Amino acid sequence: MSMIRELRAAVRPALRKGHTGYGPGAADPSGALTSVVDCAVYRDGRRVKDHLTPTEAMERVRSDGGFAWIGLHEPSEQEFAGIAQEFGLHPLAVEDAVHAHQRPKLERYDDTLFTVFKTIHYVDHAELTATSEVVETGEVMCFTGRNFIITVRHGGQGSLRALRHRLEDDPELLAKGPSAVLHAIADQVVDGYIAVADAVQDDIDEVEIDVFSSAPGGGTARGGDAGRIYQLKREVLEFKRAVSPLLRPMQLLSERPMRLVDPDIQKYFRDVADHLARVNEQVVSFDDLLNSILQANLAQATVAQNEDMRKITAWAAIIAVPTMICGVYGMNFDHMPELHWKYGYPLVMGAIVAICFSIHRGFKRNGWL
Repeated sequence: MSMIRELRAAVRPALRKGHTGYGPGAADPSGALTSVVDCAVYRDGRRVKDHLTPTEAMERVRSDGGFAWIGLHEPSEQEFAGIAQEFGLHPLAVEDAVHAHQRPKLERYDDTLFTVFKTIHYVDHAELTATSEVVETGEVMCFTGRNFIITVRHGGQGSLRALRHRLEDDPELLAKGPSAVLHAIADQVVDGYIAVADAVQDDIDEVEIDVFSSAPGGGTARGGDAGRIYQLKREVLEFKRAVSPLLRPMQLLSERPMRLVDPDIQKYFRDVADHLARVNEQVVSFDDLLNSILQANLAQATVAQNEDMRKITAWAAIIAVPTMICGVYGMNFDHMPELHWKYGYPLVMGAIVAICFSIHRGFKRNGWL
């Protein structure tokens, strides 16, 4: 749980204490739900009523037509209970919306579609390390009905305020009803995936260059930090968990006729599904590429260790020559060959140097030194 979420959890009970509000939910002193970000009624693609409670919005819709769009941010069970009762939301979907941490999915409950999207935000960092956070996830859940759409957002990312303003500037599209809002949310989420995929690609390229670059002097590189590769692989896996499960819901929304989805809007879902499929291919390729980079990194580490062992072995073999000769002449025997010979010492030293030089040259020729 993020720090912001902890603060919200600590502050909300204090705000709600001693106040009554909408239905079984709680409210602030003004009588408005603290989790409601925006609540408005739209008719013919134009915003006709705002600053309403969810109950007032539905009363306007039932009497005058149009649809209501209610945006919530991390509602508590008490806050969401009244809304769920007013709009007839299924208890299982309500539980998922309140507790979050759900897998992307599309479910139908009577006359309501429940859709879960995972939002992805790229975390900027000056340098990729073994502890760097690359992607940050959130959730957007949508309850889509015939004359309403309820969006429930979790996490600090994925704000829908700008999206709402863009749709309000396009009355012709917004006139298609709640399914137009659902498409716009799906399109924004998938566009976010594309931007994050491009940024992650840059991180992978950086790691790849580091692993396969040559060491100074033309030698073989020791490879990049395996911890960075593992961290990047974990972040890509988190990205994959957001993208891959969403393929089937987008396919259903784009291909299967649904009463709650306008046929004209269904064509737009096909474009979103195509973009999502492309991102999914990228994420899968990221995972495969990181596996290859990690294997190459481990192979380079093994090669470097083998080179070190060969150098150690070569120098040990060279040092063994004077050690053996000096060990033999270090024994205290009177009748040893050349022990009292005038040129014995320079001869032995010359032999040691000649043998060591020959061994060193042989190892150098074979690439051990």
